[in-house]
Amino acid sequence: QVQLVESGGGLVQAGDSLRLSCTASGRSLSAYTMGWFRQAPGKERNFVAASRSSGGSIKYTDSVKGRFTISRDNAKNTVYLQMNSLKPEDTAVYYCAADREDWGSRERYEYDYWGQGTQVTVSS
Repeated sequence: QVQLVESGGGLVQAGDSLRLSCTASGRSLSAYTMGWFRQAPGKERNFVAASRSSGGSIKYTDSVKGRFTISRDNAKNTVYLQMNSLKPEDTAVYYCAADREDWGSRERYEYDYWGQGTQVTVSS
């Protein structure tokens, strides 16, 4: 079993940056795809970014390309989401997730473990 805990969310202004962290316990994440998803109020949980176990095959949703960067430190069992040039439309609860089959997918159903989420609010 894997437990994921996100941190780093908060209230910022448009144009600011935040770095989210997701730390795992219970098992090494080195063989897992790690993903970030977000859910705005009243909307579905949507894909943001993913990194396969090797750190390659990185994917982003189009709206965050060039602004967000996913990275991982397998030695620390932690994955990060660096978010720059934040916009009000980035406001959401951000979740990290782990896929033990290492598919590198954008699909929620491929992920086996989820964190509780961290709130990111961007004011205009």
